[in-house]
Amino acid sequence: MPNILDKIIANKRIEVELQKAAVSLFDLGKRIENVTKTHSFRDALANSPTGIIAEFKRRSPSRDWIFKDAKVENVIPFYSQNGASAISVLTDMEFFGGNLADLEQARNLTDIPLLRKDFTIDEYQLYQAKSAGASAILLIASALTITETKKLATKAKELELDVLLEIHNEQELNHINDKVDMVGVNNRNLGTFVTDIQISFDLADKIPNDFIKISESGISQPQTVIDLQSVGYKGFLMGENFMKTENPGKALEEFIKQLI
Repeated sequence: MPNILDKIIANKRIEVELQKAAVSLFDLGKRIENVTKTHSFRDALANSPTGIIAEFKRRSPSRDWIFKDAKVENVIPFYSQNGASAISVLTDMEFFGGNLADLEQARNLTDIPLLRKDFTIDEYQLYQAKSAGASAILLIASALTITETKKLATKAKELELDVLLEIHNEQELNHINDKVDMVGVNNRNLGTFVTDIQISFDLADKIPNDFIKISESGISQPQTVIDLQSVGYKGFLMGENFMKTENPGKALEEFIKQLI
């Protein structure tokens, strides 16, 4: 089976170079001079009784289109109103059907913290995230070296962005550094896109308690959230479970009712 992550990263390198040609880093830097700091993504999870990070996601390499015609204005306000602790916005077009405009629009529709969910490989993307109104960015250990992770996390903190480091196995724990705010365990293997929720349980005690622990992917039952909370997780990133319905905001509301 071909490694899907390798395909995504190869495409991302081309995409970022084209974006740099269209808008220079200097111009992006100018844009963020007047961007005000957003609410802390980390603090929102630390202080939330549910920790649900509701994701705006049109498609996935694992199942193609989930909600092809989903509009930001029909989802984000209702995620915000119906109990999301934070919101994740996919900005990868080729594989997930998203874009930076979705993130910018989401910021105009809610005050709660936003995660730019993408495959970050270049500091340029951090400036994009800041310019578009993100509160936090994602760094994926399996897509980066330890040195790259530290460099990108350091720059993100300089830009006043919270850092979510995503890992999938015990070997990737060595990517954790003092610039990271949150450690997410992706229950989905980004090479094969096979999902196994047991991964979060296996890694729970191996992640230092200094970091907010987040479980990502494959969560569909309230009891799973409750069980993960019992082993130390404070955040739960959920996309398909809500986006596969006609009304993602309502699906979120019903899910949270079963947690409180």
